[in-house]
Amino acid sequence: MGSMQIRDLAIATGVPAQTIRFYERRGLLPPAARDRNGYRQYDEGAVSRLHFIRSAQTAALTLTEIGSIITVREAGTAPCEHVSTLLDTKLKDVHRRQQELALLETELHQLISASHGLNPADCAEGSVCHIITQPAG
Repeated sequence: MGSMQIRDLAIATGVPAQTIRFYERRGLLPPAARDRNGYRQYDEGAVSRLHFIRSAQTAALTLTEIGSIITVREAGTAPCEHVSTLLDTKLKDVHRRQQELALLETELHQLISASHGLNPADCAEGSVCHIITQPAG
């Protein structure tokens, strides 16, 4: 494919030009070469890097984490162990959030169930809503 301008890179990767510039400023994408008129010129390496960034984001990695992977690679080391550690941490976080959501689901079921037995006329004028303030199950 050779050298391409930012709009061509955006089309080839589905990544908006503004996002490409942002990644370049963040150091996730190496600075593009410039032609005589100042337009950025990218090569196939940029396409590959953008696909990597998007795939890493799909795995819920942050831009900081993605940057750390790139740094390890650019230091000449395969980042596989680092990536495995990051992904393991993400998975543990997902499990923790699932547990929190399960507790929230239980609490919401209890509040909904309790709300069916409450009369709106019994809601004290000084309170906002007795469904929320009444003790759950």
